Formats: sequence, C-alpha cells, structure tokens
Amino acid sequence: MATKPPTGDPVQDAPQVAAPRHAAAGLPAVAHSLKMARQQMGVRRTALTLLRVNQKDGFDCPGCAWPEPEHRHKAEFCENGAKAVAEEATLRRVTPDFFAAHPVADLATRSGYWLGQQGRLTHPMYLAEGAERYEPVSWERAFDIVAEELAALSSPDEAVFYTSGRTSNEAAFLYQLFAREFGTNNLPDCSNMCHESSGSALTETIGIGKGSVSLEDLCTSDLIIVAGQNPGTNHPRMLSALEKAKANGAKIITVNPLPEAGLERFKNPQTPQGMFKGAALTDLFLQIRLGGDQALFRLLNKLILEADDAVDDAFVREHTHGYEEFAEAARAADWDETLAATGLERSEIEEALTLVLASERTVVCWAMGLTQHKHAVPTIREVVNFLLLRGNIGRPGAGVCPVRGHSNVQGDRTMGVFERPAPAFLDALEREFGFAPPREHGFDVVRAIRALRDGEAKVFFAMGGNFVAATPDTDVTEAAMRRAALTVHVSTKLNRSHAVTGARALILPTLGRTERDLQGSGEQFVTVEDSMGMVHASRGRLEPASRHLLSEPAIVARLARRVLGEASRTPWEEFEKDYATVRDRIARVVPGFEDFNARVESGGGFTLPHAPRDERRFPTATGKANFTAAPVEYPKVPEGRLLLQTLRSHDQYNTTIYGLDDRYRGIRNGRRVVLVSPHDAKALGLADGGYVDLVSEWSDGVERRAPGFRVVHYPTARGCAAAYFPETNVLVPLDATADTSNTPAAKSVVVRLEQSATD
Repeated sequence: MATKPPTGDPVQDAPQVAAPRHAAAGLPAVAHSLKMARQQMGVRRTALTLLRVNQKDGFDCPGCAWPEPEHRHKAEFCENGAKAVAEEATLRRVTPDFFAAHPVADLATRSGYWLGQQGRLTHPMYLAEGAERYEPVSWERAFDIVAEELAALSSPDEAVFYTSGRTSNEAAFLYQLFAREFGTNNLPDCSNMCHESSGSALTETIGIGKGSVSLEDLCTSDLIIVAGQNPGTNHPRMLSALEKAKANGAKIITVNPLPEAGLERFKNPQTPQGMFKGAALTDLFLQIRLGGDQALFRLLNKLILEADDAVDDAFVREHTHGYEEFAEAARAADWDETLAATGLERSEIEEALTLVLASERTVVCWAMGLTQHKHAVPTIREVVNFLLLRGNIGRPGAGVCPVRGHSNVQGDRTMGVFERPAPAFLDALEREFGFAPPREHGFDVVRAIRALRDGEAKVFFAMGGNFVAATPDTDVTEAAMRRAALTVHVSTKLNRSHAVTGARALILPTLGRTERDLQGSGEQFVTVEDSMGMVHASRGRLEPASRHLLSEPAIVARLARRVLGEASRTPWEEFEKDYATVRDRIARVVPGFEDFNARVESGGGFTLPHAPRDERRFPTATGKANFTAAPVEYPKVPEGRLLLQTLRSHDQYNTTIYGLDDRYRGIRNGRRVVLVSPHDAKALGLADGGYVDLVSEWSDGVERRAPGFRVVHYPTARGCAAAYFPETNVLVPLDATADTSNTPAAKSVVVRLEQSATD
C-alpha cells in the first residue's frame, strides 16, 4: 500500500555521516528502488509500471537521457529512474483542498522535498493579484488570463517562454511554433544551464552541437575518458555500458575532483555475479582540481605531438583546419603550470598518456564538471583537439560524448526551442506555416532573469521544470520573478516555483509520461530524442491522475488558439486531436525527420543523421573540423578560500529531491553539508561536524550567504569543496557565466567558510 505524504518538513539540522562507499548499485539499489516505488505507488502499481519503463511498447523514463540498447532487459531502468517514475505515478494527490489549507506564504517556507512529496496536481489553479491562496480555475478562464496579459504587452519580447527537458518533441515543436507566431524568440531552456557550453564548442569545431557516438561505439572503444561526470547517480544505466566496454577490453580514465562510487565498482543488478561481486571500472583516477581540465587536455595534446607517429597525419591533413596555430599553442604548454592548475602529479599525467597512445579508438564523455565554468567552451574545444589529433571522430568506437541530463532536453533543442535559432530553421518554418518568424535573438535563461529583474519582461511561461530552484543567484532570481505581471507553470507536481510568483500566477496540471493520452482521434503517443540522437516513441499506460489534466500538446494548442485567434492559419485544433499531424509538419521542417510517422512506428525508432560520425563531413564555417588555440585558463583562488562546486545527492534528480540521503557519499538525513578535504579543513581550522556559513566572493562585492552547513571531511581534491544544489544556488552570481555559452559557472564558485551562528 502507498503511504501518505509527510505532514511536516523533516528536521535536517543534524545530518549523519559515515565513510563513502566504493561500489554502486547491487542489492541496496534494488531495495531502495522498490521501497520508494512502494511508498508512492503501492505494490501492484509498482510492478505494472516499472516493467514498462524504457520498453519499445512502453514509456520513456522521465529521468535521464541515456539511450536504451537494442536488446532490453525486462527491468530496463535504474534506481533513480525508478524514483522518477514513482514520483510521477504516485497515488498521492494535491487537490484544491490542499491549496485552501496552505496559503502561498506557507508554501514558500517549505522545502523542495516536502513540496514534491505531496503528490500530483489535479486541477488548474489561479492566484489572483493580492490573493493569499491559489483557487481552482477552469481551463477556459486560465487561457483567458494568459491571453489578457500577453495582449497587454508593449511587445511580444516582453514574454518569456521557458522549456524543461521532459517536454516531448511534439509539445516542444508546437510550443516554439506558438512563441514565434506570437512574435518572439524568447525561448530559454534548461540546456542554457547545462550543456549549452557543449553545443557552443561542438558546433564551432565539428559542425553539430551533439555527441558523435552510439552505444555500440562506447562498448567497442579502447579507451573511455569520463571527465566531470558522476554516472552512478546522474546516469546510472551508463554503468552497464561501461561494464560491457571493460569486458571487451577497454580502459577507463576518470577525471574528477571527487571519487565516485559508480566509477570505482559497478554491481550490476541484472546478473548474479554483478549483484554481489561487481566489476571494477576505473583504471586510472585523475583527481583533478575544479576547472583544471583544459590545462590537462592541452598538456596531453603537447605530449601527443611530441610522441613518435602519434598524430593521425592523414586525417588531420584531409579533414581539419587550423592545425598549425593549435600545434604552436599546444607545444607551449608548461608542465609546472599544468600541475598547478590540475593538482595532479607528473607521473599520473604520464600514465594517462600511456593509455592514450595505446588506444586506437578513444571516447571522451563529460557532463557539468566541464560545462559550468567560465572557460567551459575552450575546455571542450580542447577535448575536441585531443580527439582530432588521433583521428578519433568519425571512426567506430571513438568520438565525443556529452552526456545529457533530462530525458528529452536534446530533442527540445532539435525541435527549435532555442533563443538563437538558425536562419535555415526559421526559413523552413516560414515556408511551412506561412508567417514570418522573428529573426532577432531572444533571451537565454540568464538574460531572461535580467529582463524580469529590470522590468523588460512581464510574463513568464514555463513548460515544465522548476525554474526558481534550477537557476543561479536565488535571491536575485526570486525577486525578478516577483516583478512579473504573470507567472505560469505547466507542471505535474508542486515545486518551489509555484510559491515564488508574479502579481498573478497560474499552475496548469499536465499529463505525465506514464499516463494514457486520449485525444479526438484516439490514443496518442509522443516521441523523445536520447543523448545519442536516437528518436523513439513513448506510450503511457496509466489512467491520468485526474480527469482535469490536459496533455502538453493540448495546452499549447488551446492557448495558441485563444491568443492568436483567427489570424493564425496554423491548424491548432487538428494538432491537438492527432499528434501524427504534428509529426508530419516536423518531418517537413526539421532535417532528419523525413517520413517521421512511419519510421517511429517501425519498432525501436531511428537514429538522426550526424555528418561527422556518418561520413566524416564537418558542416562548419570552414567545411572541416576546426582545431582551436585558446589561452589556457583555470580558476585562481585567494589564500584561505576554497573553490566550490554545486552537485546533486543520490536521492535527487535535477531539482527534484526524492529523499534526504546521499548513500554513496555516506550522508544521511540531511542536505546542508559541505564536503572539504581533511588537508584544507586542518589549514582552515574546520572540525568535522562543525557548522559553517558558505559565503561566495565575486567582483560585484555583493555578499551571498548560505548558512548552517555541516562540515564533512571528505576525500575531495585539495582546494576544492562541494555542496548540494539548489541549496547553494544562492552563492552563484547571476553574472558569473561561461564565455560564449552564458551558462552559469556553478562548478567554480570562490567561497570562504565562516563559523555559523547555528554551531
């Protein structure tokens, strides 16, 4: 039987700390998955639902974007996938009675964990100007309210249309179509906060802002470098692919400031041997300082150039541009500077070089540990340089592998959710739909917050997500949101963003991935794109949590009809009735989706074309893969300060908090902890178990403080610290962003630790 949600927020002022673990998954993961699923769904619903996750005739996991293999297990999900499904398929409900009992001021005092545990939203809810509580509202009235506020704007560019990565291809295509027909490119999305740096670097260097490898490539490579990533928590099914690669003879180098259990040993719960013994994954652990990755790859490139016959001269000559300038910069790389930037020993880098030179097929995987720094884009360009030198792009078993987070974040971008759309995409929209889309670039996430703060944007509409909790500089962001005339959130669950509102606010409840979607033409399915460019169908099977829910495509279509009226020639009503008609239009607008409906219904879906991977053709400005030669950068930290990275706990996915434990790191019953190396703790006089305030330091002189964090002595890289977001987002300045991509620099925050008043 499912359990009831907590009535009060759990006390988190005394987290329990044990030694970190050295293996991931196994029996504890199975037990924890089933426990959380049973609490949310009950036994029978758990069995029926989990067996449909990531199956060809089932629904795509609403968690991460890791791809599914061709031959799938009956239980093709991980621990955190099970948690994500349980949260969505929960039997708990947030009804109008809940909102009557909890004014917005009360909701604003609650933790994200408590809010999420209350259950699924059941009715559209409206917060009138000056009101204390949300009240139920009809869908018709809700759309009228949005239309009223949009019509009152001086310009369409005073509206912001945000997208979360769970939105389906069909909904995302309709959403961007509506925004552009309304007249704006203000389409920020969660990519702006994570892999925007990857897209920026890869588009410039290889001509497409996506990874170039398949699961088969990963499993047949000789060497896999996993940099700035923790798959054991953030993409657990990736561990199965790494295990298979190891069994096939691959070596794995892990580059990270923290040792992570999943990359040490993986206990695969799908096999008896894996369950109990497991497989060691990492062959070489490079415990790098935060932000030292560009310096590391630059020095490796210098050493490759100096080694005999190490460069793939034929590939470089035929397929690349800018080699001489790059080589000059690489040869100037300095050992002493690299050791200072990385915190590594010379022998460790030399050992890495030995593995690199022995490999004929190399893959580099990365995530936020590379993308959320000021110099993130040149860092990823340097990774591309590293792969180009030995011809490791467009070769089986080799390539770039940026590991995406949310389940359709890559698909949303493919569908046109982007504030800086390509002219060719806008041209295709204009030909297909007969209107002139705006050409001026819109706001990304950081610029949208500034616009709201400065009164340049007045309506904020979010298709999914938890914008307030996901973004940097919490106090600034929340004040900006409160300046809006209207905030609207299309959501399945309650979250912090519903308690930080504009003058008026709407919560529009929507179907989840797990739920059956019945429209005018019958039962519908949606599609998603995984992290490796595979597009496939997702079919929910559960009855909707409430008869008052609308699907995301239906919400967009009805809103568009109400806002755009008869002036729009777009068949919005037809799109709502039959999603196949949306896919027909996608097929005519987005390259690679030709004959979309037939191909996606053929079984396992299809893989999108990728010119560098498929034919070693690089659609860049030069027509070739571009070497680059940026100056080496790394964070400089004043004496007595540490460099903080924000990260997730194991009981967390993005801003969704499933529980208060971080099992692999030995943390229980609390989230306000800061991980500090014993060496740094001794130098700074920080006792294990003491309490400190984290205070960030930035050039604007503003004090940003996160109070009451328990110090945990932990094997981090020296000079570095770590703490969970969203609790530490308050420390990340809005203007501290990556060059080019404008991604918040949440992995390199200079902080001082002051004794807390709560100690």
